[in-house]
Amino acid sequence: MTEPSQTPLLAPLFSTAAMRAVVDDRARLQRMLDFEAALARAEVAVGVIPAQVLDPIVAACRAERFDLGAIAEAAPAVGNILIPMVKALTAEVAKESEEAAGYVHWGATSQDVIDTALVLELRAAIDLLFADVDRAINGFLALAGRHRRTATVARTWLQHALPMPFGLKLAGYAGALGRARDRLKRLRREALVLQFGGAAGTLAALGERGLEVSDRLAALLDLPNADAPWHGHRDRLAEIASALAILAGTCGKIARDVSLLMQTDVAEAFEPAAPGRGGSSSMPQKRNPVAAAAALSAASIAPQLAATILAAQVQHEHERATGAWQAEWPTFPALLLVTSGALANIVEMSEGLEVDAERMRHNLESTNGLVMAEAVSMALAQKLGKQNAHAVIAECSRKALAEKRQLQDVLSEDARVRAHLQPADLEKLFQPLAYQGMSQIFIERLVASAQPRGRRPGSPT
Repeated sequence: MTEPSQTPLLAPLFSTAAMRAVVDDRARLQRMLDFEAALARAEVAVGVIPAQVLDPIVAACRAERFDLGAIAEAAPAVGNILIPMVKALTAEVAKESEEAAGYVHWGATSQDVIDTALVLELRAAIDLLFADVDRAINGFLALAGRHRRTATVARTWLQHALPMPFGLKLAGYAGALGRARDRLKRLRREALVLQFGGAAGTLAALGERGLEVSDRLAALLDLPNADAPWHGHRDRLAEIASALAILAGTCGKIARDVSLLMQTDVAEAFEPAAPGRGGSSSMPQKRNPVAAAAALSAASIAPQLAATILAAQVQHEHERATGAWQAEWPTFPALLLVTSGALANIVEMSEGLEVDAERMRHNLESTNGLVMAEAVSMALAQKLGKQNAHAVIAECSRKALAEKRQLQDVLSEDARVRAHLQPADLEKLFQPLAYQGMSQIFIERLVASAQPRGRRPGSPT
């Protein structure tokens, strides 16, 4: 089944145009040709192939000179797109030099080219994601600064729990995105490495010059060289897939929160508004969470795609996989696309989230002070002990709920409470942000953690 992110009709719902350009078929073909051109350069540099063959090979390595459809139609008979591409490249080089045509793809194998092209694609895609991650982080940090003292309800099990500053929630989003960025930065540095091993991972076809060619090739493609060819070990790719799915999941968590905050009965925060945005085909009053829905759908797809990459680790039999390697080819582009879509919608939210502080305060007060029950219970526990205080406040809370009265009024009438807490004490205990614990410190820590590592206070540059 075609992934929705890869169909022309649905792709804009699930991915960004920039990411679609990165994983475009012709871009993939060009990356494979870039490998072939770099291979020829490396082999000429170390004397493996004659210098006069270089220019005809490099000149032919331009994607616009090839028929994508013809390569695709020829692929099923041989099991991959590289073999018909090399055949077409050889024919193209032969137009200028029969001698040079004999040195195309010298000493390499299909998996060297396809895997390294994937690595180059992942590098371009991750660099693209960095820009949007940074935008989303900056958007949420700005919001967190504006709302670090905006009181709202912390909800557990979808129920009112305690008061909290809304800025803490927003800073938490920035912190999670910062961790996703750091994860991808580490993997860009450590996991995106050259694959070059020849027919079986020994570089036997290049004799004693194999390592020299490999080092030159890695330098030309601006990739680290691996300790050894890794065609049978997919742990690096599995880790990248996991990091992408985690980023999509972080976007999904944020989108879920925003969609809940946009509910009519909550109405505390909203996606950016625009004419026609979030509308219904039948109900003109609707303001649907369309960005949240798009991010959530992408976040639901991403883990299943990552699971395919993880499963492929096991199925890489010996030195060349039968099926699992091939399963990676459509899966990684789909994973990159849905991750880009999830993130783009979160960027939009971060830069235009509409916050209704008055509604937050209204919802905070809607339970007649029950949200402050823990604050009173902890204060009373210093006099009665935790269990006894908890029982007293629970009883008073049930009474306030049953009688639809303010909890503060019920407590002020209770002799067990009055014996230890004066009216002035209760008044202070029912101030929401007087009971926020370490929230402001947590906000500061999250803001610091969301900064790029080189700019964090006290971090090494």
